[in-house]
Amino acid sequence: QVQLVESGGGLVQAGGSLRLSCAASGRTFSSYAMGWFRQAPGKEREFVAAISWSGARTFYADSVKGRFTISRDNAKNTVYLQMNSLKPEDTAVYYCAADHRYQAGSSDEYYYWGQGTQVTVSS
Repeated sequence: QVQLVESGGGLVQAGGSLRLSCAASGRTFSSYAMGWFRQAPGKEREFVAAISWSGARTFYADSVKGRFTISRDNAKNTVYLQMNSLKPEDTAVYYCAADHRYQAGSSDEYYYWGQGTQVTVSS
């Protein structure tokens, strides 16, 4: 059983930055690949970024490539999403997810999900 708790969301102006964190419970964090997803009002949930168990491999949605960076600290059981050059269209609830499989793609077939943190980007 893994519990995921996101934090770091908030209100930021366009062009600004935020860093989201996702803290995981349990002692086997390094055995899970992690992903970030987001869901804007009235839209389907969409993939943002994924990272492999050690952090050696990452994969990004085209919409965030070059602006967002996913990373992890296995000693702290935490995965991060550094978001730079934010745009109003990045406004959404951001979720982290965990699964034993690393998926270098936009699949949302992750076993564990957090409750989400709101990110609002004003123009």
